Amino acid sequence: MYMENQKKPLIYYWLIALAVMFVINWLVLPMFANNTVQEVSYNVFLDELEAKNIDQVQVNEDVIYYSLKEDTNEEPQTMIFPGQQQHEMLYCTVRMQDNMLVDRLYAAGANFSAIEPKEVSPWMSSLIMFLLFFLFWRLVFGRMMKKGGFGANAMAFGKSNAKVYVKAQTGKTFKDVAGQDEAKEALKEIVDFLHNPAKYTSVGAKMPKGALLVGPPGTGKTLLAQAVAGEANVPFFSISGSEFVEMFVGMGAAKVRDLFKQAGEKAPCIVFIDEIDTIGKKRDGNGMGGNDEREQTLNQLLTEMDGFDATKGVVILAATNRPETLDKALLRPGRFDRRIPVELPDLQGREAILKVHAAKIKMEDNIDFGAVARATSGASGAELANIINEGALRAVRMGRDKVSQTDLEESVEVILAGYQRKGAVISKEEKAIIAYHEVGHALVAALQKNSAPVHKITIIPRTSGALGYTLQIDEGEKFLMNKEEAFNKIATLTGGRVAEEIQFNSITTGASNDIEQATRMARAMITRYGMSDEFGMVALETINNQYLGGDTTLACSNETATRIDAAVIAMVKEAHDKAYQIISSHKDKLDEISAYLLEKETITGEEFMEILERKLEETTEANLEA
Repeated sequence: MYMENQKKPLIYYWLIALAVMFVINWLVLPMFANNTVQEVSYNVFLDELEAKNIDQVQVNEDVIYYSLKEDTNEEPQTMIFPGQQQHEMLYCTVRMQDNMLVDRLYAAGANFSAIEPKEVSPWMSSLIMFLLFFLFWRLVFGRMMKKGGFGANAMAFGKSNAKVYVKAQTGKTFKDVAGQDEAKEALKEIVDFLHNPAKYTSVGAKMPKGALLVGPPGTGKTLLAQAVAGEANVPFFSISGSEFVEMFVGMGAAKVRDLFKQAGEKAPCIVFIDEIDTIGKKRDGNGMGGNDEREQTLNQLLTEMDGFDATKGVVILAATNRPETLDKALLRPGRFDRRIPVELPDLQGREAILKVHAAKIKMEDNIDFGAVARATSGASGAELANIINEGALRAVRMGRDKVSQTDLEESVEVILAGYQRKGAVISKEEKAIIAYHEVGHALVAALQKNSAPVHKITIIPRTSGALGYTLQIDEGEKFLMNKEEAFNKIATLTGGRVAEEIQFNSITTGASNDIEQATRMARAMITRYGMSDEFGMVALETINNQYLGGDTTLACSNETATRIDAAVIAMVKEAHDKAYQIISSHKDKLDEISAYLLEKETITGEEFMEILERKLEETTEANLEA
């Protein structure tokens, strides 16, 4: 924000500097010349020659310079600066073809001499421009350096640029952190040590020098570090790992030295390095002659962590979402002694986070945060905060001064599937296909055991590209999934395509996302979860960047990979056949619920189950009568 405010004045400074240089070049510098020259016609020159008024003259090949005698000079003499010597007025004219000119000048009493006007020395001009630029640089950029702006980065080589906060600036405590009880418990000991170091030193215990916060993005790692500083009421140095990366070799290491020097001067304090994987990656030995800038920075960090005394109260906190890339030397005891996981919150944690962020928002009294928490399984703290904010924005759009339950539920859908595309025009035929597709998902989910209940079905298109979706929400938090549940999930994913096949005897592109999810689940069951009779408990796949998407890599031979592909295809086909059997045996329910969905466009799980159970009861009674 500061940099944006600095751009406009900086342009003004440059314009002023250019204007000053223009004035100096055109007005001031010419005054350094020894003479002022006035051009006259050759006729005037001849008249002065006839009147014998010419004093000094210089005849060049093309130009004639001359001065007049003092008693005939009507023009005032030129003053450069007060107190400076006066100089004669010079005149110049074009030389004409006149072979007798020199003789006539001699006869008129003119003195032949070198009176050609002297120009400003290039050295003088360059010196003046350099001095002006130097003064401008000191004036403008010196002020920015004091404010920590652009000039600070340009001139302060080797400075850490770490932001220093105190409690009054951060205002964060453990009360502002929810859903991370285990991480808070691990950090409370550090806070207690900063408050009462004698309690630990009397026993001979040493406080860990550093703690590494590890977890997915948005889980509150930076917030936890700020809360520790707020609880301990000590200075808080905050710097990102990318700020150590410099173009010049050695500058990153110099910044590390300066950071720890400042921390030692302000001890007790907390130093927080965000995204430490930027400078803490594993050393591979491929640097240019061992002079790689990143490696030098890492080596300096390792040295500084070994060199300072932890009893002084300097605690190093760092955060990363790529712990597998960190150098082993950075993680050994004596450096980052503790590894504190900051994972995605569970059901209770999500509800607590929602309440923390909702405390700053005007809410209605009947808000069920538990329902919102159940609908947001796998959401991070940042995403939950965004849900609360989206709900507040929706309340404003609807003209209300308080957030309702409907606002929060709609904001959940916005985060999951995007905003409603109210202007989208979909034909009746395509709407029917979408309705049957979504009801197919819901039917398979409802008519299977160990499947999450249907919460909502809609055919309103969303900005994410979804033309409709079926939302399932578990009643409680589940940490494990058995083989039957995983297989039923694949069958539910294939239910949409099966409904299209049965009703329209054709297939569309609408099942692309379902196919992708079903294939991914089937592959994970075989390669990672050991849910295949053929391969058993053999790890055939490794996870890369578990906190950043969790991409996988096969760890097997080509022959085994071929067999895995065949097993995945067979499993998905088996799930498809199961879904086909379920929907074909309940074709009348598919038609009725799809027609109701086409009419309403959105139905709740209660409405869906009411129609389904009513039809089931009717079918049972008919069978009994028969």
